[in-house]
Amino acid sequence: MPLMIRPILIHPDPRLKKPCEPVSALTPEIEALGRDMLETMYDAPGIGLAAPQVGVMKRVIVMDCIKDGPPEPMVLINPSVTWSSEDQNTYEEGCLSIPEQYADVKRPAAVKVTWLGLDGEIHDRDFAGLWATCVQHEIDHLDGKLFIDYLGPLKRQMITRKMEKLKRERARGI
Repeated sequence: MPLMIRPILIHPDPRLKKPCEPVSALTPEIEALGRDMLETMYDAPGIGLAAPQVGVMKRVIVMDCIKDGPPEPMVLINPSVTWSSEDQNTYEEGCLSIPEQYADVKRPAAVKVTWLGLDGEIHDRDFAGLWATCVQHEIDHLDGKLFIDYLGPLKRQMITRKMEKLKRERARGI
């Protein structure tokens, strides 16, 4: 099956604010979704992407936080955080659904995540640093939460207005 770059939804879109359904079975469609999402993420380019960002309301995320060196693509199905550190990190986060907007977000510095892999096995792994931030950001998407939800109301409204303007301009072909 050929890989497909899928269109990425831009905020505000109601699908980005809805919780996703768990994946009940590892099907060829879910496997294709994972591969397409990786292709879409690399093309964007980004380090993470969640299924609702491509309009699929399933609990699937992809990520690869390797900047230099061989890629480490990951597809996580039904991921869940099973442990979070008390230590916090602040990273300047961005989002493919909120292009060219960035803000500092504070999250646990390390997390343990369990998920179903494309190999049909249950995996768990400790993530720290950028990987921890990325996996938490993507899991938030599965729960209908965006990084701007961590910001104050004025900054959030300002970014939302910029995205509404961007969507209008794209619709007019500007």
